[in-house]
Amino acid sequence: MPYQPPTHSVERSLRATTGAKIVAGVDEVGRGAWAGPVTVCAAVTGLRRPPEGLTDSKLLTLKRRTALAEQLESWVTAYALGHSSPQEIDELGMTAALRLAATRALEALPVRPDAVILDGKHDYLGAPWKVRTVIKGDQSCVVVSAASVIAKVRRDAMMAELDEEHADFCFRDNAGYPSPVHRAALEELGPTPHHRLSWAYLDALPRWQHLKRARISPDDMALEAGGQLGFDF
Repeated sequence: MPYQPPTHSVERSLRATTGAKIVAGVDEVGRGAWAGPVTVCAAVTGLRRPPEGLTDSKLLTLKRRTALAEQLESWVTAYALGHSSPQEIDELGMTAALRLAATRALEALPVRPDAVILDGKHDYLGAPWKVRTVIKGDQSCVVVSAASVIAKVRRDAMMAELDEEHADFCFRDNAGYPSPVHRAALEELGPTPHHRLSWAYLDALPRWQHLKRARISPDDMALEAGGQLGFDF
């Protein structure tokens, strides 16, 4: 399928229909991981022409994604990151943890957005933010694509730092997502302080099941299961 560059069409529509002057794009990474935070980037780009090759971070090679993130961080008008820790994910559930991380990112921007374009079909942000959800917004919307790339590269860097402390888990390679090496280390060593203890992977680890925390809600169980079906390395 030929490459279709993202556009500003949704942002232009929001500006025209709501009077919004500042529109932020929001995307998350780490939702389906077994370890590490869930990270959200909020970005503001205006209507300028984006860097060449911008698209969803998952469609880019590691080399291209890293180079593009460096370029984007100086190209965007503003960006900020928000994180929810594994402990907050366990305590609050994924939906609330996503909302917390996104709120932290949006409130860290130097200007408050009038509207937010959120990747996906589920508005986990809600009031008081004016939200437009866009399925595959990380491919079709410039501002969400930019947030996607920055979030992915920044979280991967965080997980690479954890690899120095927990080399057996290969967080540098799998970013906390399930992989054969990650699974084997869990079975042998048990979860680290960076693992989510309310997640279903512990059901398959009899030796460590006593560490499991209760799940929060059916909605969060569905989010967890959906995230675990794919590897987002």
